Amino acid sequence: MFLWLIAAGLTLAFGVCGVLNVAHGSLYMLGAYFCFTFYESLGMNFWLGIVLAILCVGGVGFIMERFFFRRLYPEPLEFQLILTFAFIYILNNAVTLGWGTMLLVPRMPSYFMSTVAVLGRPFPIYNLFIIGIGFAVAVVVWFVLSRTWWGRQVTASASDREMASALGINIPTIFTTAFIFAAALAAFGGALTTPVRVCLPGTGEGIIVQAFVVTVIGGLGSLKGALIGAIIVGVISSLCTLIVPFFELFSMYAIMAIVLLIRPQGIFGGAA
Repeated sequence: MFLWLIAAGLTLAFGVCGVLNVAHGSLYMLGAYFCFTFYESLGMNFWLGIVLAILCVGGVGFIMERFFFRRLYPEPLEFQLILTFAFIYILNNAVTLGWGTMLLVPRMPSYFMSTVAVLGRPFPIYNLFIIGIGFAVAVVVWFVLSRTWWGRQVTASASDREMASALGINIPTIFTTAFIFAAALAAFGGALTTPVRVCLPGTGEGIIVQAFVVTVIGGLGSLKGALIGAIIVGVISSLCTLIVPFFELFSMYAIMAIVLLIRPQGIFGGAA
């Protein structure tokens, strides 16, 4: 579900704005650091820390899109990749300057510290919460994009920018809000990891590789594909960790290779 949350934002940014944002993992990292600061360092409520982290990273996403990416929409994809690679280094160094290089390990909220029995084995409540949140976000994203006026404008802009503009849709505003929404999804995923994973500069680089694998398996531009791809990669990687640990790192690439051999456009390639 962590993979789904970051892959959803990556897919949305690419599907709507056409930005292949390799710095998306850095926004995920920022979400974790901001949540740690508000929750652990400042002693705020865990949920308030998540909300504030989303708002802060949303602001970073606004700056990135409004003052940098917007200038490169007409340019070839290679220029966007160079810029987003630059943002990886910029944000990693900003985190190092602001929080240092030490591992930051926040505490688990007390109400999530218990376990429940699942098939006779103890299972952390927080893990069940994350699973539920993942599916809830999928429903919310589907509802926003297919049942709201803003979502229909986003879909129209992604399908045909010129026609949408001719119909009176403000394309720059739609692109900005869509990019902020994508950044917020990444921040949400990063903030939710704070009780179970350490905060460390450079963590965004590892997660973005997995997110790209997920989006390729599901099909670039398909949110449904990103969800299914994340579930496939997550479950198979976990099974490999349990049964054949030496195969775990290779497993997701093997899945991607098999999918691309059978269906080069991904499982739901071309789907909305």
